[in-house]
Amino acid sequence: MAAVSPRDTDDRLEALFAQLTREPDFDAPELQAFDAADQLILRTAADDLADHPFEVPLGVDDVVVIGDRHGALTLGAATVFGVAGIRTHQDPLLGERALAQNARRMQLAGRYTNHGLDAAALTGARVVLVQLPRGLDALAEVSRAIARWADPEVRVFAGGRVKHMTRAMNDVLARDFAEVSAGLGWRKSRVLRAAGPRVPATAESAFPRWGTDPALDFSLAAFGATFGGPVLDHGSRLLLTTLADTQRQPATIVDLGCGNGVLAVSAARRFPEARVLATDQSTAAVAATRLTAQAAGVADRIAVERSDALEAVPDAWADLIVLNPPFHTGATVHAGVGHRLIRACRRALAPGGELRLVFNSHLGYRPLVEREVGPTRQLARNAVFTVLSATRES
Repeated sequence: MAAVSPRDTDDRLEALFAQLTREPDFDAPELQAFDAADQLILRTAADDLADHPFEVPLGVDDVVVIGDRHGALTLGAATVFGVAGIRTHQDPLLGERALAQNARRMQLAGRYTNHGLDAAALTGARVVLVQLPRGLDALAEVSRAIARWADPEVRVFAGGRVKHMTRAMNDVLARDFAEVSAGLGWRKSRVLRAAGPRVPATAESAFPRWGTDPALDFSLAAFGATFGGPVLDHGSRLLLTTLADTQRQPATIVDLGCGNGVLAVSAARRFPEARVLATDQSTAAVAATRLTAQAAGVADRIAVERSDALEAVPDAWADLIVLNPPFHTGATVHAGVGHRLIRACRRALAPGGELRLVFNSHLGYRPLVEREVGPTRQLARNAVFTVLSATRES
């Protein structure tokens, strides 16, 4: 790779980033398709490779990107490094779709391929660019995967916004790499460098992890990026106390945003004659839900789909939709994410079908639920959460 000045790198990246959109991901005026961490990761990697080049220049399949949100890292790497065959892992489906749309518009669609967080994504990788996840479990899974399968000379550049970074992230990387260091902050962002993997490819992953809870008669699985981990979160716990309160026995049930599968499996066990469809845009959630269902003995009655909102559900199919919606997009708290899911429910509900929803009470979702779905009643409330039941009228 020929030496490029930091100013030239920044100019090229800023021109590219100006063309990025979040579509079809949730969007709002205050949200962007990139941040300063994307730029700093790419610039840091470019400077490092210019100052300390590999004996054999980067080529096809040498660069891996993990955690790209909407294409900034993947398309930035294609632009700055001039390489093809970039292997990209994105947990959210909408991130994959946004990357694909941006790549097509910029005529870079052939420069990358999508992968899971596995050997196919990482074997032989020499440069790995990572948008740091907020959760330490997610980072631990990523770190171990890189150390197991990447080239022994791999260089890892993992960056994020300083407000979301902790010293513990250095410690997580240090378990798998001999060299870990932190770069200087820039525009409230920072990059961690890691090199010298010390984990053999034969080492076992720590994931999935399993958890139990006294309120459940089955175990929960979770991968690093699975929302909530292998535990029964407080919102779902409150919703489950209301599950017996149904106006009719549902024959078709959807768990929208299934996470670790606790609501889907609980519904399948509570209504043994029902068909259940669990959906989530997260790869880690879908994998965890399948394992939770298998361990609970209900996998034959739960179909699990990686999909956006309710796109996998036919019109007027669901007698019951259970929903514990996220209230963030990436690291940004935003009620609009939950609004989007609530608005999707009416089309998928059968006439007389019910949306069973739990949410942080301060978000005040009830007027939206009544407007978008139908008559609504409160089933439970505590100091933090509210559970509503809304019925779609014929």
